[in-house]
Amino acid sequence: MKKSVVLILSCFFIFSSCSNDGDPIDPQKIKYLWHLVKVTGGVAGIDEEFNLETIVWAFNDANKTLVVENNNDDDTIEDGLDSGTYEYSVLDVDGKNYLTVNDNELGSFEISQSTLVINQNIMSTGNGADGFIYTFQRTILLVD
Repeated sequence: MKKSVVLILSCFFIFSSCSNDGDPIDPQKIKYLWHLVKVTGGVAGIDEEFNLETIVWAFNDANKTLVVENNNDDDTIEDGLDSGTYEYSVLDVDGKNYLTVNDNELGSFEISQSTLVINQNIMSTGNGADGFIYTFQRTILLVD
């Protein structure tokens, strides 16, 4: 098995059903939620912060869907995706991971401990300078 394939699988598990130490956790008992806490960048150089629970992303690895609950009611603020259910996939290009949602690449992503960062300035097709950087904080929800 190639090393890059292992990295992709690790990222899938981190999105929704794996512990920090790499031991699998029963996805029926724990659900990871990713809260958008900060958006920076863009042409105007924005710097917006959000409270937990304002915008929540939940990845489902089993059916490769992303459920977004976006409770931001200020249309003038960049906040990523609208509420809804989306299909997602992960691309691995030369050892970097890129998140694709509904066949649209959002950018590269990195996960470290309880933080997910999606960077639109680093795409699989090249780098740019006017994209947004989305920072998410992970919380864990216990479900029955």
